[in-house]
Parts: sequence; structure tokens; C-alpha cells
Amino acid sequence: MTMTPSRKFELIHETLLAGDNVLNISELCELAGVSRSGYYRWLNAEPVRIKRESQDRADFELILQAYRFRGYDKGIRGIHMRLLHLPQPVQMNVKKIQRLMRKYGLTCPIRKANPYRRMAKALKTNNVAGNLLNREFTAHGARSVLLTDITYIPYNGTFCYLSTILDAYTKQVLSYAVSSSLELDFVLECINLLVEKHGVSLNAKTLIHSDQGFHYTSYRFIQLLKDHALRQSMSRRGNCWDNAPQESFFGHMKDEIDLSGCTAFEQVRAILDDWIDYYNNDRYQWQLAKLSPNEFYTYLTTGVYPLQCKPPVHDESLLTRSMVT
Repeated sequence: MTMTPSRKFELIHETLLAGDNVLNISELCELAGVSRSGYYRWLNAEPVRIKRESQDRADFELILQAYRFRGYDKGIRGIHMRLLHLPQPVQMNVKKIQRLMRKYGLTCPIRKANPYRRMAKALKTNNVAGNLLNREFTAHGARSVLLTDITYIPYNGTFCYLSTILDAYTKQVLSYAVSSSLELDFVLECINLLVEKHGVSLNAKTLIHSDQGFHYTSYRFIQLLKDHALRQSMSRRGNCWDNAPQESFFGHMKDEIDLSGCTAFEQVRAILDDWIDYYNNDRYQWQLAKLSPNEFYTYLTTGVYPLQCKPPVHDESLLTRSMVT
């Protein structure tokens, strides 16, 4: 690896300060392959370097604070957006964040492949709905397309199960239920919680989209949707891309939660409760105008952008479309 001139000047300076050095500046510069004038320019610039280093350290402390917010690691964009949400907002571009993270050895989390297979389809009925959604996840505004699915949560040599309902437009988790078994009831509970919490904002065009798992083809689930005047849509068999935002949500969640210390179901439930609260309120997303899902929904419904910077220009069309819908 080639040594930079700056590093060579540092070594020359350290050598000159050493008590056992017998070489003068000219000889050391000649050995290092740098000019004597260059060394003096570097030496005279030391106050500037000290000031820059001090500023870098202060900025990195802010980055570290954002990175560790609520105990969940974040990527460069997540840090950038968290800094905008501080009580005294900090505008720091992503290139600077990347430079300082590299300088001080802070690495971003890397998405891991999900090792868990989707639920077995062996218990399916023939009550398969059509794919009405057709991957038009954000074409119709908030509360129009609601995605639902179940995922395995491994801990302490066993599993529990999480059912969620995600607004495809705002990315909000509108309701969720955690269960120690795969019985149908917790999926029905998820729908009932949705109606209880958000029924006012739902309408006859609201679509509930899922895979073809046995929970969603069961007569009780289908009847529950009919009772609440909700339309049903299903992915094509074996095609995870038809429910891609929901799959992505589960992937991010599993990357960020730490269940290594959990030995009981209630401990897992508490961690999931905390992470989903964090996700809805404090996990900012670039495509949501740098806001959290709940902030983005409020922005859509009020037109008031909560940050002190201007909202991204491309989001004006999203705002208009959501209000019209």
C-alpha cells in the first residue's frame, strides 16, 4: 500500500521529536521521497488540521448518536434522516457521513438472506382469490392496498409467529399479532385490530392482499373480510414478488432485532412491540420524503412537512394523489 505524503510528513515529524534521532530534516525528507518545503507547508498547516480533526470528531459523535438511536443499527441514509429529526436538526450529506464512518471504522448493517421458508401450503383450501393487486402497490394512495403475511420468529431453539398488516403506500404497520402457534385465531385478530384502530380510514375499495397460505383461504378469514366490506386479493402461487414490500419489511426486521438473549415468548413479544413502534415512528425511509411511516401519513393528510428543510420535489405528486384518493 502506497504511503501518502501527509503520512510521510507525520513520520518525519515523529522522528525529529524522538530523542535518539541523528538525522536532520533534509536527510529525512530525502529518505522519504518528499520535499523539505512540502514538509514545512504541512507543519505550518497543523492548526488547520487540528481544527478539521476536531470538527470531524464532533460530527462523528452525531453520526454515532444517530446510528445507535433506540438501539437499532442504521445505514448511511438512515443516519442522514435521523440527523434531520434531531431536536436541533443537522443537515449532513451522505458523502460526508460515508467518509467519517470509513475514517472511524463504523460499518453499516448488511441485509442477510432470509433463511426461513414460507409457510407450507399443504393445508390450503380451493378458496383462492384473484391477484387484483397485480403489483400496483402505490398506485392508489394511502389505505387502498394493505399487505398481510406471516413470518417465523426463531428464538431459543423454537419459534413464534408474527402476522402484520402493512399499508403499501405509507409503509405503516397498521396492525399486528404475535402467537406461539400457527392457529388461525391470531390472523383473525390482526384483521379485527385493523378495523378497530383504522376502520374510519378504510373504504369499500380497500384491498387486503396476501399469499395463498391456508390462513387466508380459510372460510373464517374470507367471511371476516366480507363482514367488514374489505376486498381480497392473493399473490400468484409461489411468487413472492407479488407481495414484495411485505417480504422486504420482514427482512429488515429480522436483520435489526436481536433475540439472542430471549428464552421466553413474552420476551420476544416485548422486543417485537418495541421494534414495530420504532419502525412506525422513528425508522425514517428515503422514499417516504425522509420521514417515518407515521410522519409520512400525517404529511399526506395535512400537507404539513415536519422537517425544517424543503420536502423532496418528487413527493408533491404523492401528496396530491393521496389527498385525491
